[in-house]
Amino acid sequence: FEKMKALAPYEEIEQRIFFIRGHKVMIDRDLAELYNVQTKYLNRQVRRNKIRFPKELMFQLTTKEKNGLVTNWHRFERLKHSTVLPYVFTEHGVAMLATVLNSHSAVRITMVIIKTFVKVGQMVSANKELGVKLKELESKFDKHDKEIQLIFQAIRELIEDKKEREKPRRPIGYKRNNEE
Repeated sequence: FEKMKALAPYEEIEQRIFFIRGHKVMIDRDLAELYNVQTKYLNRQVRRNKIRFPKELMFQLTTKEKNGLVTNWHRFERLKHSTVLPYVFTEHGVAMLATVLNSHSAVRITMVIIKTFVKVGQMVSANKELGVKLKELESKFDKHDKEIQLIFQAIRELIEDKKEREKPRRPIGYKRNNEE
């Protein structure tokens, strides 16, 4: 297990996982670097074993998606002028890559990558739960805010009513001329 950490730290792999089209994916260039092979070799192996990579496991980015990566991450600067659109692999696609690359190190690094995918999935799940709890709190506070506003309104009405009662009253009766 310690050797796997030496291959690629979880944090480094975690930074290479993106959410594209609603999937957690890794880009072919990043995977090739982690597997210590050239990107063209990785993609050649995928083309030779096309049947093992249906669209649920791997897909090619659109120009717009590629440009989004280039714009947001400096490390994709070389992609900017590339005419080739990169491929991305889901968690299961990464597992399938280990079988087509067919090396001991590929299997070991795949295990680390998949564990990182699972960790990222757990973080996303935890964030969704946190989001649900925040919505519940917001609705409670919203309800309490309305109730507090009603209390303040009632207090204002009481204050206004008291002010009217405190106005000096005109004396009842008649005045005698010598009382002034």
